[in-house]
Amino acid sequence: MAAVERTVATRLDLGLRGPAKLVFSVAVAQGAPLSRESLAITASGEAMTPTELVDVTGNRLQVLDAPAGRLTLDYEAVVSGQISPAPVDEFDLITYLRPSRYCESDTLGPTAVSEFGGLADAELLAAVTGWVAGKLTYVPGSSLPTDGAVRTLLGRQGVCRDFGHLSIALLRALNVPARLAAVFAPGLSPMEYHAVCEAYVDGGWYVVDPTQLAPRQSLVRVATGRDAADTAFLTNFGGMVTLDAMEVTAVVDDFGTDDGSELIQLR
Repeated sequence: MAAVERTVATRLDLGLRGPAKLVFSVAVAQGAPLSRESLAITASGEAMTPTELVDVTGNRLQVLDAPAGRLTLDYEAVVSGQISPAPVDEFDLITYLRPSRYCESDTLGPTAVSEFGGLADAELLAAVTGWVAGKLTYVPGSSLPTDGAVRTLLGRQGVCRDFGHLSIALLRALNVPARLAAVFAPGLSPMEYHAVCEAYVDGGWYVVDPTQLAPRQSLVRVATGRDAADTAFLTNFGGMVTLDAMEVTAVVDDFGTDDGSELIQLR
C-alpha cells in the first residue's frame, strides 16, 4: 500500500457535576509518523494541561483532575505515511488468548469449534468475518455498555464493538490470539470512533471487521486491549460526567479498495 496522509480530529463536550479524575484515550497511538498534532482542554473557560501516560501497548492516555463544570477537549493529528506493523510480544499472545469481560471465549468454545473447526490463518479470518456479518445486524444504540459477545450473539444485533467482541471470542476459542483496537476510520458513516478485531495469524496482527463499514487500509490506531474495557475513549473516577456532544472526523487523501479478501494490518 502506498503511503497516505490521514487527518483525524475529535471534540468532546462534557458536563461534570463534581470534581473527577478523567482519563482520555483519543490520541493516535504511539509510533505513528505525525506531521502535526494538537490537544487543547478547557475547564470552565480555563486551559488545563493533562499528564500523558503511555502503556505497554502504545496507548497514550491523557489524565486530568478536572473541577465541576463544563469541559471541552479538542484533538487533531495528521498522520503522514504508514505506521510500522504492530510488534509481536509473547506476553500479548498469552493475554489475548484468555477470556475477558466482554469476550467470553470459554462459553463460545463449542460454537466456534462447530462452525470453524479445521480452518486456519486467512481462511479462518474470512470465515469468522462472514459468519459474524451474517449473524448480526448493525443497529446504532442497540447494545448496553455491559453487553458481551454471548449476549450480542443472542440478540443478533449490535454496534462495532459488539461485532469485534464476538469475533474475538470465537477466535480465542480456537486458540487464535485476538484483541480489540479502537481506531479512527476514514470513510465511516456516520462518523464516530470505530472498533475492530485484530487476530494473530501467519506471524502478524491482521484486522477483522465484520461491519465492513470502512476500508481497513486507512484505519488509524488509537488504543489496543483485551476488549472495550481497555480501549474506552473516556473513563471517569469521582463525580458524575455527562457526554453532551462528540464530534469525530477522519479523512484520507487516497481511499484504498477493500473487498475483505486480503489480510490487512493496521498501518
